[in-house]
Amino acid sequence: MVFGFGKQKRVSAADQLASGKWKCVSCDEWHRWPFDLAAFAPDPWPHEVAYEQNGDLRFDGDFLSEDFCILGGKHFMVRAILPVSVIGVPGEFAFGCWSTLSETNFDKYIDGFDAGEYPDAPQWTGWLMNRLADLAPGAEPLGVIVQPQPGRQRPMLWVQDEEHPLAIAQSEGITAERMLEVFGHYGHAPAATEG
Repeated sequence: MVFGFGKQKRVSAADQLASGKWKCVSCDEWHRWPFDLAAFAPDPWPHEVAYEQNGDLRFDGDFLSEDFCILGGKHFMVRAILPVSVIGVPGEFAFGCWSTLSETNFDKYIDGFDAGEYPDAPQWTGWLMNRLADLAPGAEPLGVIVQPQPGRQRPMLWVQDEEHPLAIAQSEGITAERMLEVFGHYGHAPAATEG
């Protein structure tokens, strides 16, 4: 409150995120920071999203569970996490997305999945299978490092091309204003608030 004038001060984007919550302009719900976004399936998935059980994994045709995807029995993908920090705001944003793996590395991932253990802390390569707002422009697939995590956590993804805008966002962070634009892209922009 600005005393003597009866006007309220606009709350900054960083303050909105750092406060830990904001009211969504689309759904009128309160969201909490960190607020993660998730793609339910890889962008090329040609069917409705209906998950099968992980334990029912099959290698012929198309298969989709919460953690694994196979297309045509020859394209293998896993659900992963792509982290991006927000400058000046504690906590990290994570985009739940999908990456390809070679059949060999997919098999290794499956072998270690139940125990959440991967010998030698592997780092595999893959292709990002989802767009993240306009942080990943262009039609070409984006190469990523796929790093399995212990304890059945989803793998972390790191953009390979260090000059790509998404790689820069991962290494340097993005502004709170930019983060709110990303949320807005997916229909979760904060309603205008006054402080």
